[in-house]
Amino acid sequence: MSNARDIIIRPIITEKTMKLTQDENKYTFEVAKKANKIAIRKAIEEIFNVKVESVSTLNVDGKMKRVGRYEGKTSSYKKAVVKLAEGQDIDLFNN
Repeated sequence: MSNARDIIIRPIITEKTMKLTQDENKYTFEVAKKANKIAIRKAIEEIFNVKVESVSTLNVDGKMKRVGRYEGKTSSYKKAVVKLAEGQDIDLFNN
């Protein structure tokens, strides 16, 4: 994974993640399944030109869903919570 845009798939924007952004300066992203914390840190710093303090990752399992009698499962993905240095921020809506 040499390209930073291949590592960072999309930001996760929910009420919970926006509260984390406002209170603790943490941003949440969906990342490639094979990406490690070091690669995620470098990708965020390269794309957004910010200083990253820490990276936490977790694997999110897909949920079982039903439509009538048919059952299926949503896709699993890897999520990264990135804490930025004091005074740094990312404008998620204009990038």
